[in-house]
Amino acid sequence: MPKPKTAAERRARVAKILELLDKMYPNATCALHHRNAWELLVATILSAQCTDKRVNEVTPALFQKYPTIQDFANVNPSELARDIRSTGFFNNKAKSIVGAAKKILHDFQGEVPRNIDDLLAVPGVARKTANVVLGTAFGVASGVVVDTHVQRIARRLDLTKESDPKKIEQDLMKIIPKEKWILFSHQIILHGRALCFARNPRCAECALDPLCYAKDKTPH
Repeated sequence: MPKPKTAAERRARVAKILELLDKMYPNATCALHHRNAWELLVATILSAQCTDKRVNEVTPALFQKYPTIQDFANVNPSELARDIRSTGFFNNKAKSIVGAAKKILHDFQGEVPRNIDDLLAVPGVARKTANVVLGTAFGVASGVVVDTHVQRIARRLDLTKESDPKKIEQDLMKIIPKEKWILFSHQIILHGRALCFARNPRCAECALDPLCYAKDKTPH
């Protein structure tokens, strides 16, 4: 399929991509196991530079040991770091989680904030984490989650030319309808895990293949 030349053709192509993603991943949702917004926030902080699979192996025992946000606020960061060691970058993550618990207790009465500006004031929370928590826990479309999968696939699908996550997010927010932001992020992340790998993507099995003109496509 030739590259679209006009704004109308580009919009039609994006609409087709979204339609195909809905068919491929109709029930896409966050892969991090959690029972509430605080647990999701902790899991998302742990997921930086770590697989969701590994995070889901660590969090059951973690949330059993520290069942409340108060427990996380009171723990010594070095002890928490030992508990989360297998997720990598454990000292920084422990400081962030303890700091986040204290900030939420002190400034937000123990409730995870439901708006982006307040959430970004919490230690350890950048836009990606905030978007995950707001979208998954509260259904608030604050932006598009840009992780490594979204970075790679947005560029492959020519939805952005940028490499900086903030700029990629801005590009995606302009072309993806707001009511699709939350689902789109989950779908693209799943697509990155299922087919559109960093190396040797399985293009022959991908419904998006006719709409994709990435240079690193795997020949059929």
